[in-house]
Order: sequence, then C-alpha cells, then structure tokens
Amino acid sequence: MKLYSDEELAEILDQDIFHMISEAADRLGVECYVVGGYVRDIFLERPSNDIDVVVVGSGIAVAKELKRMLGRKAHLSVFKNFGTAQVKAQMRNEKLEIKNVNEKCLNDAAPATQDDISSFDHLHSSFLISHSSFVEVEFVGARRESYSHDSRKPIVEDGTLEDDQNRRDFTINAMAICLNKSRFGELVDPFNGLADLEDGIIATPLDPEVTFSDDPLRMMRCIRFATQLNFQIEDETFEALERMASRIKIVSGERIEVELNKIIMSQHPSKGFVDLQRSGLLNIILPELAALDIVEQKNGRAHKNNFYHTLEVLENVVLSEKRRVNSEKFLSVAPLGESEQARAATAYDASANGNPEGNYSLFTIHSSLYLRWAALLHDIGKTKSKRWDPATGWTFHNHNYIGAKMVPEIFRRLKLPLGPEMKYVQKLVDLHMRPQVIADSEVTDSAVRRLLNDAGDDIDDLMTLCEADITSKNEVRKKMFLENFRMVREKLADLKEKDYKRLLQPVIDGNEIMQIFDLKPSREVGVLKQFLKDAVLDNKVENEREPLMQLLLQKAREMGLAPRQG
Repeated sequence: MKLYSDEELAEILDQDIFHMISEAADRLGVECYVVGGYVRDIFLERPSNDIDVVVVGSGIAVAKELKRMLGRKAHLSVFKNFGTAQVKAQMRNEKLEIKNVNEKCLNDAAPATQDDISSFDHLHSSFLISHSSFVEVEFVGARRESYSHDSRKPIVEDGTLEDDQNRRDFTINAMAICLNKSRFGELVDPFNGLADLEDGIIATPLDPEVTFSDDPLRMMRCIRFATQLNFQIEDETFEALERMASRIKIVSGERIEVELNKIIMSQHPSKGFVDLQRSGLLNIILPELAALDIVEQKNGRAHKNNFYHTLEVLENVVLSEKRRVNSEKFLSVAPLGESEQARAATAYDASANGNPEGNYSLFTIHSSLYLRWAALLHDIGKTKSKRWDPATGWTFHNHNYIGAKMVPEIFRRLKLPLGPEMKYVQKLVDLHMRPQVIADSEVTDSAVRRLLNDAGDDIDDLMTLCEADITSKNEVRKKMFLENFRMVREKLADLKEKDYKRLLQPVIDGNEIMQIFDLKPSREVGVLKQFLKDAVLDNKVENEREPLMQLLLQKAREMGLAPRQG
C-alpha cells in the first residue's frame, strides 16, 4: 500500500479518459467523482480499467456527453430504470504505472522458498496500462437508498455525494476523488477509509446492522474482502454479522455463489470459511460443511474435527497449485471479455493475489476453482456415515460415496453449474479414497489400471486432492503415505506412456454382446461387459478379439446363455 497526496492523485489520474470525464461534467455544471474500488486499488497499487463515477446530478447526462466527445470509438449503454449508464471505449496514451512493493521479476527469480510460495512474492506484479487500453466507465447519479425488511430492492432518491458515500458497503470503498477541473485529484474520505486500508480493517461507514439489513449480500462481501485482502473485520462489524446472519436467506443462490467462488479462489480461502462459520452464515448457505465442525468423544476416543481438516486440505490444494505455478513459471494473465475488459496486475489469479474484484475465470489453471470445490466437499459425507465401533472406534465407512451423492443438491441450491463441473467435483469426491487405499497396501498394476480407468483425464487432479488429504500429525505415517503416492504416480506415468488408457475398454462392447446372444439391454449384458472389462484391467488376457471371445463364450455358458444360430 502507498499513501498519495492530492497532487500525486491528480498526477495518477492524468489520463485522457479522466480529463474527458472532467470536461464533460464541467460543461454540464455538475460535480463528478471517481469512487469505490478504483480509488481503493490506487492506494493498494493495483491497476484497474473498470471505473465507477458518481455525479451529483444526472449520471446519464454526463455519460451521453462523454460519448459525444469520444465519438464512434465509444459505445454507450443507458439503463434508465436504474439511473445508470455505461461507456466503453478504446483509449490511447495511457501512462499510469503501478508496481507492487516486490520488485523481483519472475523470469529472473531464483526457485521460490516456502515463504515465497506462501506469499506469492516471487511473482512480479509491475503493470503498465498499455498505449491502447480498453476502459469501461459506469456512471450513476448520487443517491440515497432505503430498504424494506423483506426485500433487497432499494427505494432510491436523488442525493448528495455524502448521501452516496453513506450508502457504500465499507469504508475502504467509500472514498472518492474529485474529477472537476477546479478540484481535480482531491480525495474525499469522510469515513477514514484510507486509515482502515492502512490498518487492514473492514468496517462499514454507518451502523453495520443497518448496512447488512439493507443489503444482506454485504455480509458475504465483508468476509470476501477480509479474505482476499487478509484484513480483519472490525469487532462491531463482526458482531453485526452474527446478529444479522439469517438475513442472507433473502439473497439469491446465484449472488451467493459469486461471493463463495471469490472466497474459494483467494490466496488463503480457509480464513473466509472460518469467518463464515464463526458468523453463522455457513450454517445457512452450506450447512453440510458447517456440520463437520464437531469433535465427538466416546470411551476416551475422539475423532478429528473434520471441518478444520477440510480447510487444511483446501489450503494444501492451494499450496500445490502455487508450487506448480512456480515450477512451470506459468503465467496466464488474459483479458476479460469485451463486457468486462480489464487486465490483471498479477500472475496466477487476481483473487489469490488479493484483488477483491478479481475474476477467477481469467485464469486457466487446470480446473483450479472446481478442484478447490472438490477439496471443500470431499468429506461432507462424514456426518451421515459416522458410526461408533467398540473395537475400532469412530468410523466413516463409504463417506466418499455418500458425499458424492450430496454434491448435486449442493450445486443446485447454490446455482453452481450442473454440467461437467458438477460431475468433475462429484467424481473427485467419490474417488478421493481410492489412491489412499492403494497407497496403504502393495501398489499393484491392476489397482492402478482401475484407478486410471475410473478417473480418466482427471487423474492428476485426483492425485493432487488425495495428497492434500494427508494431514496426519504422525510424520512417520505421513511420510509413508506420500512415498506410496509417489509410487502410484510413477505407475500412472508408466501406464500412460504405454498408452494403456486407449486399451482399457474391451474391444467387444455391449452392442456386440447383445447381437451374439440375441439379448435386449438387460442385467446379463451388464454382467458380461463387466466380466470382460475386469479381465482386461487385471491383465488376465490381451485386449484382442479372439482371446476375449473365448472368455465371453465360456462365461456365457456358465450363465446358461448360448450364441444365436445363424
């Protein structure tokens, strides 16, 4: 973070787009301010091309004037019902350069230490807005808002800049910089947001209970900002979270999903889930996870707290991703689509590096988001499967299978995608015990073949999840498991190299079995298919037509089936 004087802020905003907005506002005789995240990110030394502007008057009128000045290179969208407008334009001669405190460049960096990996300091986040930069400016008239108890739709009235800042969610987002020529660069910070930014505090401008009651999604945003920025939530604000948690029920699953995803994709997502649990929000939005926060004891035997175990697994997955990024020197900083043009200032992902407005979909790091969801949900079946066995103590048999069955309902409730993403998470939850079972005994080719066949293209992510799941405090046992996992990975690599994946499906399929024995789809067909598949996976026979046909006919005779004549 860096503090700037008004003169320095004016220099930072010495860009064509801001001078044109200034001119448009002055022509119309209205006050005009850049506000919110753009201002916050200037002090956090993080660039953004998404600009929010508040006009004390008609925001739409200023947007139209800016569009007129920019001409054909700009696109104007007006939303009269909301009193807002948006201007998108390709700007030139931008010259703002913002650098992270750390000056080490990735290309010149030595291999990262553990501290480097944890903090991502080995990534260079210097950023220069290009000479051809796409900007998106949102205009709104200053307003005051009020809410009814059972709705998130506000009653909106024209207001002053003070009214507009009062309605902002947090003090760090309530700062404004004047764009009018006579006061260009002047910071307006009535709630000491700059001090909170410097102290690492999340607080609301006004009474937090009123703030959260008016717009309950702000409770999720409060925890999301604290997680992404590694800030602390002010005591009074957190106490309001606890009191108002039930208000989250009126917020749609889609909006909750967006905030959850941003928390999950942060650098240390466990911080956010601890705050969600402490505040009572988690029990409402994801009760299956909240239910794991228990330690039950019987006859002197206690099981571990599976909630905190889950968060440790999630952190291990994040750490694994960071190590992979470092080892591959993986940079995938891509522009957003035209509807949300911006460039990220960091490698890996904007959310993980503390950008509260970061969009996880910018980055293509091997299903990172849904691998993290799989880590978060991998043990949710333990609550339903928990049993007490006098001989062995607490057991959680088939918790992976039970958990996988719970995934679709969670995805539906949170409006997460129900297609390949859900099936991917479901698969990883279901299979996450398999490599551990293999690693706990002799690592055979047959067992690894079956694992490869069942996991398919997701085998590497499954292994990452399973390795992350080793959180034992017994270092000897942990070392043994990790060594066995290394052997499993070696065998997987060998099998892939030999192209076993292509050979795992028997050359005689179900359709041919039905033709040979004149059968319709039935249990018998399934039994014969599985028999051939097991024979191939166990390497009892080459995956060739003649030896498989002999086995098939033999098994069919045992079942009382005969090939059709002719």
